Amino acid sequence: MFLKECIQRIRFWRRADRIGPDMPWTHWRLFFPSRMKNLCQKRFRHFDPTAEIRPGSYILACSKISIGKRVVVRPGSVFEADPREGEHGITIEDDVLLSPGVHLYVNDHAFEDTSMPIFDQDHKPSKPITIKRGSWIGANAIILAGVTIGENSVVGAGSIVTKNVPPRVVVAGSPAKIIRVL
Repeated sequence: MFLKECIQRIRFWRRADRIGPDMPWTHWRLFFPSRMKNLCQKRFRHFDPTAEIRPGSYILACSKISIGKRVVVRPGSVFEADPREGEHGITIEDDVLLSPGVHLYVNDHAFEDTSMPIFDQDHKPSKPITIKRGSWIGANAIILAGVTIGENSVVGAGSIVTKNVPPRVVVAGSPAKIIRVL
């Protein structure tokens, strides 16, 4: 029984549309730049050769994620695109700085029926996340479904972004609000 479970697990690791420490078949490749680039260019919708995914990042539904030039996904980051057919993903344009622990989620649980556990209510329809060129996302920031971060904007560390961010501003807080125009 254990051998059968091991074989099933290895098969899952090899074909799953995700990367992370819980996926040892692929995760070890993140420690070696040439292997990381090869893996990511096969798995992602788009992955520029100058981009990097660092070990310790969790990426779900890689095939729905595009990562531009000179983007580094630092450890502890979690990107969760929607694996369902036809649903939305994540686009990170060129020259975006991502600090450790950044979380991006394109969907959310539904919870309209109070007589039913949230667990049984499925998900709301997903909405895409776009981070425009030249932005900087601070450590442990969370960006929720449907948000676009404007070009050359800054999201402060620990912020929770629930609405679109215009270009060339600094936002911070929970929920994030504009605190400075650049």
